[in-house]
Amino acid sequence: MLSYLIRRFAFLLVSLVVAMIVIFVLLRLLPGDPANALLSVNATQEQIAAARAQVGSDQPLLQQFLTWAGHMLRFDLGSSYISTLPVWPEISARLVVTVPLTLLAFALALVLSLLLGITAAVKADRWYGALLSGFAQLGIAVPVFWVGIILVWIFALGLGILPSGGFPRDDWEDPADALRSLTLPVITVALVMSASLSRYVRAATLDVLGSDYLRTARAGGSGLGEALLRHGLRNGAVPVIAVLGIELSTTLLGAVVVESVFTLPGLGSMLLKGIEQHDFANIQGVLVVSTLFVLLVGFLADIVQRLVDPRLRARVAAR
Repeated sequence: MLSYLIRRFAFLLVSLVVAMIVIFVLLRLLPGDPANALLSVNATQEQIAAARAQVGSDQPLLQQFLTWAGHMLRFDLGSSYISTLPVWPEISARLVVTVPLTLLAFALALVLSLLLGITAAVKADRWYGALLSGFAQLGIAVPVFWVGIILVWIFALGLGILPSGGFPRDDWEDPADALRSLTLPVITVALVMSASLSRYVRAATLDVLGSDYLRTARAGGSGLGEALLRHGLRNGAVPVIAVLGIELSTTLLGAVVVESVFTLPGLGSMLLKGIEQHDFANIQGVLVVSTLFVLLVGFLADIVQRLVDPRLRARVAAR
């Protein structure tokens, strides 16, 4: 297992380096020079040269990348081209919105998907089982921002019981106020995510229900619920865990989109502002942090899978 952890961690580092190269190259393929963010329309050639020297775009691309990568090794995301403020403190300040939104939405989606998916599988021959499966198919096709707009229309504009957007200026000093601001965004992301995840839970539950070991357990006198808990939970969880890692990463991306709908000061607004201002430092910082989060989630999902399923541990030990 230790050797697997070392190999998997090495793969994580290689993936991060590749992702950094892709982010850097794709941004440089965009039209325009990063120095344009610092220049006015009537800038002189001397001003253009000074701005390019300031942001480093006058250097060869390889030198620019090596300089940026060197800063990354020191956990330095650089400074904004526009505000000249360090990027990492700005990201840290916005993570207090994005991380709780992502985790709360993921937790709620997990609960909903387990209830919906297991019910749809166990009651597949009933009308409401088919209705739940249809809900999952419909939920996948609905854009997350559209769900957010509908919830704002109902609960904020119609009933007036929840805020339509924004976040407290003092962040989490008043937890109740902060949670109230995140209620609609969390529900928005969770509804869309649970529709997708419940399909995988339903498929895994159907596989368990059709398995020989579950029929044997029930023939031995165990009820359906007891047999599922004692014999089906671990077997059904293995394929779902891999999907959970992907869905958690997707939740972060969905949260970034939803932040724009609800005007939340999270990573999403920082990324959009960086794109509008052509601020490469902010864009690169947000993308690197998001990519690292996705890679770490995949790494942890692989580890949990092997802890849950002894067959995977045996396969690793045999290598």
